[in-house]
Amino acid sequence: MSFSLTDINPSWTLFLDRDGVINVEKNEDYVKSWDKFEFYMESLQALPILATKFKTIVITTNQKGIGRGLMTHENLSDIHSNMLKGINKVGGRIDHIFYCADLDNNSPNRKPQPGMAYQAKEMFNHINFKQSIMVGNRSSDMHFGRNAGMHTVFLATTHPETIFPHETIDYRFDHLLTFAKAI
Repeated sequence: MSFSLTDINPSWTLFLDRDGVINVEKNEDYVKSWDKFEFYMESLQALPILATKFKTIVITTNQKGIGRGLMTHENLSDIHSNMLKGINKVGGRIDHIFYCADLDNNSPNRKPQPGMAYQAKEMFNHINFKQSIMVGNRSSDMHFGRNAGMHTVFLATTHPETIFPHETIDYRFDHLLTFAKAI
């Protein structure tokens, strides 16, 4: 399902993972509170660029820490509220955040299953998955994108050993800013 970055126009939708894409991912742990959240500076630079390139930008994030009782929905809401303030402050935009707290890896809403993509399409009925890109740092993000019929971009922020080229990855970049500058 290869495509050219020049195909992207302002009618497209951008799906972003959170941890490892927008913020530093905790190794073998969860970002459980705002004071543990750390933006990638490259992402704060990239998001204003991306806001001009895409009609809709959503985050789809697995948040198993809630299901494990390590944090609450309120903790996550506080993290996301502060994250959105930081993104808006620099001129970026996130139109909605979808998350899955389910523990069951086979949950229809837990990536790599496409449930959160379908939730996004229900909320934003103009979304066309053939004109959508999933950007993430894990193979589950790439499979999520493919399972919904999207194009995929892998960021080598946390798993640079990931094999590329790969059938589930259309493009690979070091971080969100290199992707934003490429389009």
